[in-house]
Amino acid sequence: MTGNGEYLLTFDFGTESLRGAIFDRSGNMVCTEAREYETCFPRSGWAEQKPDEWWQSFLTVAGALLGRCEIPKERIRSIAVDTTSCTVLVLDSDFNPLRNAIIWMDVRSFRQAERIAGCGADILRYNGHGSVSAEWMPCKALWVRENEPDIYGRAQHICEFQDWINYQLTGEFVGSINNTTVRWYYDPRGGGWPTAFYEKIGLGDVVEKFPQTILELGAPVGHLRPVLAKQLGLSEKTLVVQGGADAYIGILGLGAVKPGRLAFITGSSHLMLGHTDRGFHKEGIFGAFPDCVMPGLYVVEGAQISSGSVLKWFRDGFVSREHEEEARNRGLPLYDYLNTLAGSIQIGSEGLILLNYWQGNRNPLVDSQARGVIWGLSLKHNPAHVYRAIMEGVSYGTEHIMRYFREAGFVPREVYACGGATQSDLWMQIQSDVLGIPIYLTEEPNAPLLGDAILASYGAGLYTSIEEAAGAMVRIKKKVEPDLEKTEAYRYYVDRYIDTYPALKGLMHDMLEHESG
Repeated sequence: MTGNGEYLLTFDFGTESLRGAIFDRSGNMVCTEAREYETCFPRSGWAEQKPDEWWQSFLTVAGALLGRCEIPKERIRSIAVDTTSCTVLVLDSDFNPLRNAIIWMDVRSFRQAERIAGCGADILRYNGHGSVSAEWMPCKALWVRENEPDIYGRAQHICEFQDWINYQLTGEFVGSINNTTVRWYYDPRGGGWPTAFYEKIGLGDVVEKFPQTILELGAPVGHLRPVLAKQLGLSEKTLVVQGGADAYIGILGLGAVKPGRLAFITGSSHLMLGHTDRGFHKEGIFGAFPDCVMPGLYVVEGAQISSGSVLKWFRDGFVSREHEEEARNRGLPLYDYLNTLAGSIQIGSEGLILLNYWQGNRNPLVDSQARGVIWGLSLKHNPAHVYRAIMEGVSYGTEHIMRYFREAGFVPREVYACGGATQSDLWMQIQSDVLGIPIYLTEEPNAPLLGDAILASYGAGLYTSIEEAAGAMVRIKKKVEPDLEKTEAYRYYVDRYIDTYPALKGLMHDMLEHESG
């Protein structure tokens, strides 16, 4: 095709793959490409990736997009990128990685997190002055300092996935107000870096390794490096604008930019992110984070680390060849076939309760040492029961977080969802039934990519504000209504889900301690 309008180039670096796309200024996706990359799990709770694989994926995907679409280079107005967070890189003076990236789901630094939680710093209000997540920057940076001191000593820069990619694109080393506020304890309304906090936890020298310039979402980072522009066939004037964490950029792609709306971003993990016009803090939920997406507003966060990843774990390890053959015979994708089987099972999976804590619990327990549980098994249960129990368990976890939101006075009446789970009508209906709230699905299912396009269009001056761009580019295609009788019936199972963790917490921690030596 040949482009005659103005276009935006976007990249969503997810946990398992990179997806790139070109959008027009109305929010229509013109073309898309994807490429997977590997995650290694050296030990329980650890997860790493190779930055070089990210970059090779970028070059492959960008080249394929631009080659397919044949849009004149001057029509590509700007580029925006989102990435996983908090995914930490330790770099030398030339911005080369000194080790694999420690990705967001890695929780090896749980002991550092416990010590940080006890330091008493006021900035821990972002955690509700409760437990600190081992996923966050200070915990991971402190782990590297204490366990890999040679690498830490050689490090000239410590940053996020987002910052490194932007540097590769532009040669500019800057941070995002999104990542730094929601994962690094940056305080945009209180002076920026909380240096006293970092000194107190034994990382007094780390701030000088961080990016010193922090940009708002959509702000210009810089223009493409000339050598990269030539390699891709783009103009050297192509602007790169600031993005942020994939799920938070998804807020924009769902149009959840006003107070009271909840963005529900599903995938390997599930995130619940809502805008509010008042700041509040509560143990068990994260935030409220000021100005991290929309200037003048706060975002409150709750999340489950393992959700779609548990379904993938089940599919890869436990689905029989007979099920695969039957799915092929019916002409159905394997997940659709499993959904058909699970849909015939009554709510509650005939007495199965599953805790989806495969990589710990982020909210509301904030326990990196929690682990997955399935109980209630009997000989009548088959793989379809377990498959449904995973969907229900994740949905119970969502309701668990929602109860904390309600207690804090944040009561969303509408949920806007995107991501892998929305491809399953069964899972979306289960989730709506458990919450008792309608769920809206957008025309563009990849909300982070559309969110990137919104930022790219705003940064390029095609719209006067992020809100205006979102209003023009986001469209609703479907509403999932809850069955309130099932909502009432599900309460029993949600309560049993919540009761399970305190009953087994001690055993979980003891086992992890035993296995870690």
